[in-house]
Amino acid sequence: MWHVYIIECKDDKLYTGITNNLNRRLSEHNSGHGGRFTKFRRPVKLVYHQEVANRSEALKREIEIKKLTRSEKLSLVRGSDK
Repeated sequence: MWHVYIIECKDDKLYTGITNNLNRRLSEHNSGHGGRFTKFRRPVKLVYHQEVANRSEALKREIEIKKLTRSEKLSLVRGSDK
């Protein structure tokens, strides 16, 4: 099982990613080892996640989400665009 996720950083920026271990990945982001974008924007909090069957589907969904505007992402987070 893979996860597509959106986290909100301390500066209100949104970061979208994929993982096969959501808890580990969130820990990595919050410890400063999750990626350059989130390294100095900690702490982060999970605001959205979606389970998908495989890595290929996760990558496709990640690309779809990254193409959304901020307001569209926030609608997705609120659950009005599932």
